[in-house]
Amino acid sequence: MADDYAKRIEVLGRKAGLTSLKVGEWAESQQQNAKQRMDDEAQILWSAVPASAITLVLDERGKSLSSEEFAAKIRKYADSGIGELVFMIGGPDGHAPQTRDKANDLIALGPMVWPHRLVRIMLLEQIYRSVTIMVNHPYHRQ
Repeated sequence: MADDYAKRIEVLGRKAGLTSLKVGEWAESQQQNAKQRMDDEAQILWSAVPASAITLVLDERGKSLSSEEFAAKIRKYADSGIGELVFMIGGPDGHAPQTRDKANDLIALGPMVWPHRLVRIMLLEQIYRSVTIMVNHPYHRQ
C-alpha cells in the first residue's frame, strides 16, 4: 500500500508542485532502555535531515488536522519556497523530547498510538489526499 500511494503522489504531485518523494527507513535502536533508544533514534533521524528542510514530526501529542487543514499546511510550505518537507515517524518508543521540541510542526493522526508501518501508509495516503485537494482531483470527498 505504501508503494502504491508513493507512486500516486509522484505522478499527481507534479501538478501540485511536489517534485519528488523519498521514504527512508532506519533500523530500530538496540539500546537497553526506552530513553536511550529514543535518544539514539533521534540522533539518527536528525542526521538525515537537510539543514533547510521543514520537519513535521508525527506524534500523538501533536495537533490533529482535518485533511483540508493538512493540505493547506503542505500548500503553504510549497508556496513559501520550502524545498523539502521531512515527516518523521517515531519508533516503538516514540520520539525523544528533543525531537518534538526541535520540530517545525508536531502533527497527530489522532490521540491513539499506531505502529510506524501503519503510520507510514496513513501518512502517505494523507499526502496523496492533500495533493488531490490541491489539484481539485475528485479523490477527496467532503
